[in-house]
Amino acid sequence: MSQNLSTPVRGPLGGRWMQLAIGVVCMSMIANLQYGWTLFVEPMNEKHQWGRAAIQVAFTIFVVFETWLVPVEGWFVDKFGPRPVVFIGGILCALSWALNSVASSLAMLYVSAALGGAGAGAVYGTAVGAALKWFPDRRGLAAGITAAGFGAGSALTIVPIAAMIKAQGYEHTFLFFGLIQGAVVLVASLFLMSPKPGQVPVVASTSTTQSRRSYGPGEMLKAPVFWVMYLMFVLVAAGGLMATAQLGSIAKDFKIADVPVSIMGLTLPALTFALSIDRVLNGVTRPFFGWVSDNIGRENTMFIAFSLEAVGVLALAHFGADPLAFVILTGLVFFAWGEIYSLFPATCGDTFGSRFATTNAGLLYTAKGTASLVVPLASVAVAKLGNWDLVFMLTAGVNAIAALMALFVLKPLRARFVLGAVAKEDVEVPSAKVVS
Repeated sequence: MSQNLSTPVRGPLGGRWMQLAIGVVCMSMIANLQYGWTLFVEPMNEKHQWGRAAIQVAFTIFVVFETWLVPVEGWFVDKFGPRPVVFIGGILCALSWALNSVASSLAMLYVSAALGGAGAGAVYGTAVGAALKWFPDRRGLAAGITAAGFGAGSALTIVPIAAMIKAQGYEHTFLFFGLIQGAVVLVASLFLMSPKPGQVPVVASTSTTQSRRSYGPGEMLKAPVFWVMYLMFVLVAAGGLMATAQLGSIAKDFKIADVPVSIMGLTLPALTFALSIDRVLNGVTRPFFGWVSDNIGRENTMFIAFSLEAVGVLALAHFGADPLAFVILTGLVFFAWGEIYSLFPATCGDTFGSRFATTNAGLLYTAKGTASLVVPLASVAVAKLGNWDLVFMLTAGVNAIAALMALFVLKPLRARFVLGAVAKEDVEVPSAKVVS
């Protein structure tokens, strides 16, 4: 018997908002694999004398595996559901940091980074794809809230990790937090579900440009608008990843890492303070700019955010040697950067539809892996030039280019692409009234 689509369909326990919350928890547990990394670089280098550039290759490997495998992992999610993919991802994440704790060679460190990247990508891609599927009516906000778990998830553990590294060594810290984070992901994965027809609301009208049909991955890869988004993603992600991986080294070269900074009665070393604030703002920006883009449009929001990032990076280059300015300006940089992880997935979902959202968003997310290839080059450039000036200038420049591309290239191109689909058959499955 066919289902009456006017009848509400019972959703999972807690409704779609509970699914979103579970995704946020999973994202929070894998955040330290990327955002906590900078705390371990100097201690590892002091013990093994491998060199910053060689150690940062592990970061690049992590990001490459985290991103370039997401389309494959997304295909498994679209076919078999989110539960098994996230479960395996949690195992790999725990194994990665456990191996880091005993790594005695660069080769072992690199293998660990690959395992951690694959695990983190499985969790990340699944959570973002689920948000796009469960919330076709609020893609920017939902993707932003989910991505906030990754951006701000490490905020509460930055101070404990830094303290444990100093007190018990980086090896013990890797093992302790790796096992805890992996275990939480394993448990949370058991409650994940994909939406069924009738469990998500019909999108009647929206202030954003949305396609009336779903495009498969092959169709998407043939569309020029996808490659414009990909290029913009690479340009903006490159600078942010450099800051994420190198912030500890930047603070050390500015000779301010351990200088006390007081803000609103709280005093912490400059680097620790910056990392804590950066994580919070890097999380807040994702739902904030996602919500803004739901109301004023994706490209308009991109222009504002990317322009702000360019200004923030230039200011950091000129004033970052002051401890207080370093803390404040790195916060601005992360606030203006982190929104790419809500804006681009939401734009991808709007443009290419919901049915293959996990796989399609995963393909676009590989741009982060492409961007990560510049992280070791930044260390090499600083070693040759003796300062960060060139790195800062290039980062500001590519953000300015991406800001202009958002308005003058992506916006008209995407509008024409979506308009061209209006006359085609709508292959989206009709949805009923949602039960939250």
